[in-house]
Amino acid sequence: QVQLVESGGGLVQPGGSLRLSCATSATFFTMYDMAWYRQAPGNQRALVAIITSSGSANYGESVNGRFTISRDNAKKMVYLQMNSLKPEDTAVYYCYGRFRSEYWGQGTQVTVSS
Repeated sequence: QVQLVESGGGLVQPGGSLRLSCATSATFFTMYDMAWYRQAPGNQRALVAIITSSGSANYGESVNGRFTISRDNAKKMVYLQMNSLKPEDTAVYYCYGRFRSEYWGQGTQVTVSS
């Protein structure tokens, strides 16, 4: 069973930055497509950003230009750099991995508020 563990969430003021990290136990990590999703209260879980096994990245429209997803294959880590944060970015952020099966982390809370 592959484990995904997020870290880096917290409280930040509007306009601030946070960097989320996701540590994985995946044996064949380089084969995984990795992504970040988020879910705000009352809303469905939504894709924030995805990075494929080949390193190609795509973003949700609401975060494009502000967030950057990256991966370190040697460390089996995925990151989400979040800049120019807005109150509407407040949500629980989940790490997601896909290779033959799908895996989810437990989530980390991000709150953007003054």
